[in-house]
Amino acid sequence: MTPIVVPAVGESISEVQISQWLKKEGEWVAAGTDLVDLETEKASVQVSAPVDGILLRILKPNDQFAAVGEAIAEFQPAAKTASSSANVTAPSAGPSSTSPSAAVASAGSSGDARVMPAARRMAGDLGITPESIPGTGPGGRVLKEDVANASTGRSVPPSAPVVVSPTQAPVVVPVATSIAVQQGSQNRSEEIKPMSMIRRTIATRLVRAQHEAALLTTFNEVDMQPVMQLRNKYKDAFLEKHGTKLGFMSFFAKAACEALKRYPAVNAEVRGNNIVYKQYYDIGIAIGGGKGLVVPVLRNVERMSFADIERTIGEFADLAKNNRLMPEDLEGGTFTISNGGIYGSLLSTPIVNPPQSGILGLHSIQERPVALNGQVVIRPMMYLALTYDHRIIDGREAVSFLKTIKEVIEDPARLFLEL
Repeated sequence: MTPIVVPAVGESISEVQISQWLKKEGEWVAAGTDLVDLETEKASVQVSAPVDGILLRILKPNDQFAAVGEAIAEFQPAAKTASSSANVTAPSAGPSSTSPSAAVASAGSSGDARVMPAARRMAGDLGITPESIPGTGPGGRVLKEDVANASTGRSVPPSAPVVVSPTQAPVVVPVATSIAVQQGSQNRSEEIKPMSMIRRTIATRLVRAQHEAALLTTFNEVDMQPVMQLRNKYKDAFLEKHGTKLGFMSFFAKAACEALKRYPAVNAEVRGNNIVYKQYYDIGIAIGGGKGLVVPVLRNVERMSFADIERTIGEFADLAKNNRLMPEDLEGGTFTISNGGIYGSLLSTPIVNPPQSGILGLHSIQERPVALNGQVVIRPMMYLALTYDHRIIDGREAVSFLKTIKEVIEDPARLFLEL
């Protein structure tokens, strides 16, 4: 039997959360197949089967936490399975071969082999003797469902595993559980789930930003008609040539890059008693992922073309949706753009991503009446918000920065003429 342990996933990461088991107990797994998704404070990583074999027992179920190096499952390699179990082969063997599930039952380390490992654990939690339960599985094996049926009318005590971090005292982390309260004819229920690693990191960083930085937000609005007309005119040719759609984010990324060049304090950070001015422009783009909001970073935006920006954002979005972003995709960044408009936000005050000093918030595009050349016209308008660290960025700089964004978007030819 081989233990499946949490691998080293980063220099500063000592704990992970079990995001999802991709294979079940007793299931045959080919070498290199992903067994489990692990969520770190930065991204998700996968652990694969080392060789062909059977996932015998899951030690850490979904949502629980585990330290780096800790065993989270027991794995039976194919060679050992064949020597310790009768005629156990891969699923491609003939009908007379013993199934992987049977091999798991026969490989039980203690007690009656007809009791499946998961059923034995559940019975132990419930205080039931599993050998006394009639089994409904193949060969009379006792399954988890049999234990659950036998426990009807019993109270199941919620488990609270203790997670020990190398640098922290033991912390009790509740496993997801439901609490139902019957009041008359109304059923009121609650669900308790541990906070995910990414959500914990987001919470920590947002609170840090609120406590350490002197945050202030300034607003402006921009007429999106020039960019929309330019996009509609060239979107088909752009897609045909570059193989990716032309969106609005590339315009704002380029506009932000231009504004950062003019007002370098917005691209700087506070480091102790010093101000560090960055001579490069790594812009984070906030993306809604499978586990929450993530901010992958576009490196050296000043050197990227519109197609490079759109293509890279699309790749990051696919990775985020499938929880496949790597820690290095999220690290660094000198400035952030967050587009709450895709969710319908009309106006908001975004929070900076420490140690950055500024974040640009984009919002919904709405047709509104505006005064233009002495006349009231209907234009597609968007509110812009810039939250900045007032410790190193003055109000004049912040307002001028946002005004530069507005000017470039309302006259996108400036991007190509460097005006």
